[in-house]
Amino acid sequence: MTTHTKPGFRPANPNFSSGPCAKRPGWSVEALKNAALGRSHRAKIGKTKLEQAIELTREILQVPADYRIGIVPASDTGAVEMALWSLLGERGVDMVAWESFGSGWVTDVVKQLKLPDVRKLEAGYGELPDLAKIDFDRDVVFTWNGTTSGVRVPNGDFIPADRKGLTICDATSAAFAQRLDFEKLDVVTFSWQKVLGGEGAHGILILSPRAVARLESYKPAWPLPKIFRLTSGGKLIEGIFKGETINTPSMLCVEDYLDALHWAKSIGGLDALVARADANAAVLDGFVDRSSWLGHLAVQPETRSNTSVCLSFTDPDIAALDADGQAAFAKGLVSALDKEGVAYDIGSYRDAPPGLRIWCGATVETSDLEALLPWLEWAFAAQKASLKAAA
Repeated sequence: MTTHTKPGFRPANPNFSSGPCAKRPGWSVEALKNAALGRSHRAKIGKTKLEQAIELTREILQVPADYRIGIVPASDTGAVEMALWSLLGERGVDMVAWESFGSGWVTDVVKQLKLPDVRKLEAGYGELPDLAKIDFDRDVVFTWNGTTSGVRVPNGDFIPADRKGLTICDATSAAFAQRLDFEKLDVVTFSWQKVLGGEGAHGILILSPRAVARLESYKPAWPLPKIFRLTSGGKLIEGIFKGETINTPSMLCVEDYLDALHWAKSIGGLDALVARADANAAVLDGFVDRSSWLGHLAVQPETRSNTSVCLSFTDPDIAALDADGQAAFAKGLVSALDKEGVAYDIGSYRDAPPGLRIWCGATVETSDLEALLPWLEWAFAAQKASLKAAA
């Protein structure tokens, strides 16, 4: 039931942005007091911290021992681009996309790398492409969780163990909240500022032995800038995966990532992180089930994200508006919540259908989402009243 009366309580933390995401519960700048500031990242103290970040990433994500983990520049984007430019071209590639970031990788491969043998398997916002049509004799590029559509692959069962091509997976809004099937993945990328709420600008690149073998046996036809080079003399640069970063990292950001990793370990590791995200998503799911004006953008329940939950307007009066009208309505609703200080940055992504996108990752407290729900009702009622008054 909608109401014009403001709720009497508020979320303790109104940060529901889908990236950068909320800091872990209890975080303060004091958590960064031991950062190796003013020191070289190549000094023992700097390299030790980078190695710790890699080791804890492996432990918490349960990455196989024979997979390499490297800290790379330019966030998840940098990690994905390194993989695309270094690995693709040896065989045909299937590009699988159902939202803006996946579509961006399609553009890079088709228009920038200009590979001659590219198949595009695409779907609109809210749906997955037909995963059965993917040819795993070819290389395959896909996102595990569509950050801007709220649609994820339910699991890795669609990927065969005996594939001939490589699977390159952008997992930035899935890592630490969803179970990644590493045995089915040859390249996994993510960024610190998503599920663990770390500071931005750095990415993680995880390579399977099959990906390493490709790097050491295949040389792309195009030149690679230094920032993308993973091999030297036909051999993997092992130092990258032991804390010897390609360029200078921010040791302040590294300290913040270490703090988030230690928090994750302290609450029970991956199991606890997944459980927190699932519990958060369940709060919104129940709200949508009861709502007369809001629905999931993701069509199939098994494909709905537990991190970047995307919602669309189902109220008949709002749904009847054209795209500009719906966008204006959503903007007004989001702005009202922002001004009240109860929810920041929850508008849908600029390329997505008008609606809401509410982050439910593990650093968000379930109690804050529960406190947000009556405010969503209030903001909707207020915006709809304004719409009727203007008509």
